[in-house]
Amino acid sequence: MDILDQTDLQILRTLQKNAKLTTKELADAVHLTPTPVFERLKRLEKKGYIRKYIAVLDAEKLGQGLLVFCKVKLKQINHEIAGAFSRRVQRIPEVTECYNISGNYDYLLKVRATDMKQYQEFVLNKLGTIESLDSLESIFVMSEVKHDYGINL
Repeated sequence: MDILDQTDLQILRTLQKNAKLTTKELADAVHLTPTPVFERLKRLEKKGYIRKYIAVLDAEKLGQGLLVFCKVKLKQINHEIAGAFSRRVQRIPEVTECYNISGNYDYLLKVRATDMKQYQEFVLNKLGTIESLDSLESIFVMSEVKHDYGINL
């Protein structure tokens, strides 16, 4: 692992708040000139500290206001079954995040839907067709209290 200095960390903190900054604006924010900031950015990208730049969209305004966390238990689990499940879930657009977890369930899915009817169709026609599925539990989000996209650096 590379050692990041305080300037690298400040660049990352600043980008987490606004990834749309120009190199000059970012340089001003971290008190450097644009050339070294540009070089540091390229190094941070190349080394994988910055994986990608995205726009954070408003799901409610885009008709995807129903947020559900879905806990999934498989009938049995091994490398082959886990791999097949992971590949299948990656192709389902309603699933925005998927985590392999410990405890009574094997996976935690974050699912976006327009409404309860669409979520029901998702469960019946997409998750329900996965042969290794044993059971699932749906947790419906009533309101979002906190959602930070960054990492505490």
